[in-house]
Amino acid sequence: MTYGFLKGLRVIESSAFVAAPLGGLTLAQHGADVIRIDMIGGGIDYARWPVMPNGRSLYWTGLNKGKRSLAVDLRKPEGRALVADLVTAQESGVLLTNVAAPWLSHEKLAQARPDVITCTIEGNPDGTTAVDYTVNCATGYPLITGDAGADRPVNHVLPAWDVACAGQAAFAVLAAHTRRQVSGEGAEMRISLADVAFSTLSHLGVLADAELLDHERPAIGNDVYGGFGRDFACRDGRRIMVIAISARQWQSLVAACGLADAVGAIEAGKGLSLALEADRYAARDAIADAIRPWIAARDLSEIAAAFDAAGVCWGDYKSARQLVSGDRRVSTENPVFQMIETQGAGRHIAAGATARFAGIERGPVVAAPVLGEHTDAVLSDVLGLSSGAIGKLHDQGIVAGPEADPSMGGQFR
Repeated sequence: MTYGFLKGLRVIESSAFVAAPLGGLTLAQHGADVIRIDMIGGGIDYARWPVMPNGRSLYWTGLNKGKRSLAVDLRKPEGRALVADLVTAQESGVLLTNVAAPWLSHEKLAQARPDVITCTIEGNPDGTTAVDYTVNCATGYPLITGDAGADRPVNHVLPAWDVACAGQAAFAVLAAHTRRQVSGEGAEMRISLADVAFSTLSHLGVLADAELLDHERPAIGNDVYGGFGRDFACRDGRRIMVIAISARQWQSLVAACGLADAVGAIEAGKGLSLALEADRYAARDAIADAIRPWIAARDLSEIAAAFDAAGVCWGDYKSARQLVSGDRRVSTENPVFQMIETQGAGRHIAAGATARFAGIERGPVVAAPVLGEHTDAVLSDVLGLSSGAIGKLHDQGIVAGPEADPSMGGQFR
């Protein structure tokens, strides 16, 4: 048996940027038939960096693996009608979008199919514009990242709220789909990046800390708040992160670095018990001073052997290039990853679904389509249009087939 738990679920995705496409990718990698809708020639994110020399976006291809692609002129009423028909088709009935389009409103779609499910990703809950970066600046995290301050905030380069929102959107679609199977009812859902971000602050106790204790978390560099964790330089110039949050992690670190005497001295001098996580946080500078010489006197390979033997929780700092050139976790030794061929990009490593199901064989990671690659198949399979009707749509410029293959001399935008 292979992955395919969502076989039979068809999702029409009209989207751009990260959250909605990543939500669609999550569904596709578990077996859903996700049909991505794009303008002929590509939408606003079709050529987003990073890109190949021929213009093929590695960003776009990364987020759209395993989907089918329909290229349609959304400026024309006929093109919009086609998309609405796809959403409300018998085996479809689900729309995932972050594009504000009145002609794709839940109300209009429900007139054609009362049990339609729509999931719209927004910036702010009132519908006003926001992206991950404008939401993130209001979470407080840029004021405590690294050595930041009120006059020098440090933005996190990972679009964390987009990523979290994608998972929430995929889950919401499945929840609504399950409900529809039981009750026959549709659902109109809206998820905002801001709600995802601020609810996360609530879940992690950040909001309660500020409200109940009137506490502002300080910027503490690369230290771990409330426990012991710090980065250190090795003799060979490499850098590692060392963590000791749990009692076992702390005991392993003490044993690996031979810190028993130093720990006793710190406890006696500060009146603390380093068996306690809070006390390790309070004494983090003294602990780091005791560890630093041991790490500084050794190369990464020696440290890795000692730490792994003792069960220390640690990691080494790497660039993306170092990851793909030597980390077993980002290789075909890890069943999450496979080598695929993406048209216009070449052969490269790509990730499938991250969940590992016992006794379930992983299916192949399917490369992202060429824009419009499945236009004719979708119109035929989903809407039942004849070849003549499809040809007429092409002639009228309402739909388009696959764009030029760069290997044959064409260019991606």
